[in-house]
Amino acid sequence: MGNSLRCISHEQDPNQKKPSVVNGGGESSNSGKHVRRLSLIPSFRRRTLLPSLSCSGSSTSTSTSKKGGIKTKKKIRERHHQEHHHDHEKDSLIQEQTLAATNILFSQTPRNSNSAPTFRRSTSVVYPSTQPPPASVAAATGSVSGVLTPKKSTCGFVRSSSNRQRSSTDPVLKPNQLLDKELKVVESAETKRFVLVHGGGFGAWCWYKTITLLEKHGFQVDAVDLTGSGVSSFDTNNITSLAQYVKPLLHFFDTLKPTEKVILVGHDFGGACVSYAMEMFPSKISKAVFISAAMLPNAQSTLDLFNQQPETNYDLMEQVHIFLYANGKKNPPTAVDFDRSLLRDFFFNQSPPKDIALASVSMRPIPFAPVVEKLHVSEKNYGSIRRFYIKTMEEDYAVPVSLQDAMIKSNPPEQVFQLKGSDHAPFFSRPQSLNRILVEISQIPSKKSS
Repeated sequence: MGNSLRCISHEQDPNQKKPSVVNGGGESSNSGKHVRRLSLIPSFRRRTLLPSLSCSGSSTSTSTSKKGGIKTKKKIRERHHQEHHHDHEKDSLIQEQTLAATNILFSQTPRNSNSAPTFRRSTSVVYPSTQPPPASVAAATGSVSGVLTPKKSTCGFVRSSSNRQRSSTDPVLKPNQLLDKELKVVESAETKRFVLVHGGGFGAWCWYKTITLLEKHGFQVDAVDLTGSGVSSFDTNNITSLAQYVKPLLHFFDTLKPTEKVILVGHDFGGACVSYAMEMFPSKISKAVFISAAMLPNAQSTLDLFNQQPETNYDLMEQVHIFLYANGKKNPPTAVDFDRSLLRDFFFNQSPPKDIALASVSMRPIPFAPVVEKLHVSEKNYGSIRRFYIKTMEEDYAVPVSLQDAMIKSNPPEQVFQLKGSDHAPFFSRPQSLNRILVEISQIPSKKSS
């Protein structure tokens, strides 16, 4: 291509004569497009360098150029001297103005005084809001006109009305004091490890907020994907027993050290899975927490539990659940899926939209065989573990309050907590409140030490 490139113009005057183009090989050709060359040398180089390359070869022109060069150098020196003199005068003027301003500033400040001069803050802080405060605020502050008067501090600064002087009784927080307090909470706990078990159709992904909050308090948290749930590749329709469904949870307990204990948390149908693990590994579970979960007595299934509650909203439940028949409709259902358009009303009526979107693309069918299987637990194993129940209230349509109360009455736990304003997924709708209750449960001392 050399030192040129071809520029193609798509607009051309039809009456204009097509120019002859010289290609890189020296051949001329007429093209149907307007083509012109652009020099790769920048424009400023064409203006300065290219003229100096041409010379006439005469001595007269050479002598003339030398004289012109001498005159040009003199003019440049004279102009540089004038500019330097002008800059010196400007700097002297700036110094005089600065010195005068400094004298005025210190003349207003008393001598032998350690206090700084009084400056006013920005007008957004000095002037109060023009909107009248609530009646309760006006009554408490004694404001007559309805406009709060900004307070003045002892150092001369005008303070906003929302600030207040720190009282001598206020605690002074030291660096890392809050962090130390959280660490003390963990240190005093019987165990520092939580294991979270999801409900039917959910997965370990639903605990992402709870995991984050508990880990900030210094706990170690594990969330398990049950068979056919979350990232498990197993086909839900092929699950034929509760033991097969909870196999990943049982495998987790097998990996624990013999003396290590955890706080086991179950949600929804995960309550039955937690109960199964309690019967199998009683020595490795410090406490069991049921969150709007199936807390079954001996020889009862989750389906039996729901069938005993005539007050349950079966209309909405029948609409949201879709039975799957992998073995044909002449055989029992193999799994239960969900109508995605009804998930918000049934499960997540108080949850943020982003969490509803996450659930709508992440929820998987519930295996049907474990739901109808009767759970067998003993007082020696299951009954030896301390149980706590967290109730979700009126906004929970999946497991209504009446059903939760019936489970609590028939199989009483050690203590019951309430989550007001929560839907069936408190890990989405009330994550902070749920976290506080879980931390509180972890702090409950054992009965032997009380």
